[in-house]
Amino acid sequence: MSKNLGLPEQNIEIKRNILEDNQLNSALTTEEQTIVSGNQDNLTNGDLADSQGKIWAIVWLSAALLAVSLAAIFIRLSEREISPNATVFNRLWIATAVFGLWNGAGEVRRRLSGNDGEVRSANYTLRDFMLLTAVGVVSSASLGFWAWSLTQTNVANSTVLRNLTPLFTTLGGWLLLGRRFDSRFLLGMAVALGGAIAIGMDDLHTAGDNFAGDIAALLSAVFYAANLLIAEHLRTKFPATTILMWRCFIGSILILPLVVLAGDRIFPNSWQGWLAVIALAVICQAFGQGLLIHSLGRLSSGFVALFLLLEPVITAILAWMLFSESLSLFNWLAFSVVLAGIYLAKSSTSADNK
Repeated sequence: MSKNLGLPEQNIEIKRNILEDNQLNSALTTEEQTIVSGNQDNLTNGDLADSQGKIWAIVWLSAALLAVSLAAIFIRLSEREISPNATVFNRLWIATAVFGLWNGAGEVRRRLSGNDGEVRSANYTLRDFMLLTAVGVVSSASLGFWAWSLTQTNVANSTVLRNLTPLFTTLGGWLLLGRRFDSRFLLGMAVALGGAIAIGMDDLHTAGDNFAGDIAALLSAVFYAANLLIAEHLRTKFPATTILMWRCFIGSILILPLVVLAGDRIFPNSWQGWLAVIALAVICQAFGQGLLIHSLGRLSSGFVALFLLLEPVITAILAWMLFSESLSLFNWLAFSVVLAGIYLAKSSTSADNK
């Protein structure tokens, strides 16, 4: 009798245990789904933010390219009154003043807001000083060799050889920074370089008397590649304005003796000349180069160098619009090849700065 009475109680107890197990499993499953869902949301948000950052980096780089492409026009206007070296000197010292004022205003703003922890100047090391000086030296060397090559060889030879900058940047990134580039990026680089070389192919000469100028143009490409690699490394610690202030300051000090020794006029003598050098410093150097260096925080120096192959394309189109310089069908086809190569390289993960 007691056994019969005990059976319902045992059944009730078993059902209760089963119900509790089901409730516990349901709770654990719900919690697990919530955790997984939350991680997926966080991952999606992170990917979205990263994608938006890369898009903005391309926008900044495009704006920089447009600003830098205007340099040839401002240089042409400036050199009606002063020499090429004097033009570069005025470009650099005015840009140094602009970056100095910008950094000073930022420093004052941080101190007034009480965010002393954001001040970066206290973190300078001897290695930082050496790299900041080096970026000014190699940038000035690139400009110097580029200017000298134009006096020793024709424009087409000099342009074609200087357009090899992406090759040296990629090689330097691989040897010095341990970067790896996939086949898509390398193919895109080859296509873009082919298009850039084709732009000047009509006027290309291989005479032996141009050898010194060709070597100078090649060295200009090497030094500009070094400039981008050092700037990419410095961007991990310093803002673009600090890097460019040092670069322009060192460059202006290095080029001033050349202007004085040559006996050239140092400053323009009309408001039109001053307007040209100020525009060159503010638009091309401060705004253009500033955005270019800023984009190195997101994009690799190899891709930035590759993207800059569009500079002669934009310059040629602007000259066509403003000075009625002719462009052949072959030029337009070469421009399209450069764009296709850059697009192919950008679709590679090697274009991003990791």
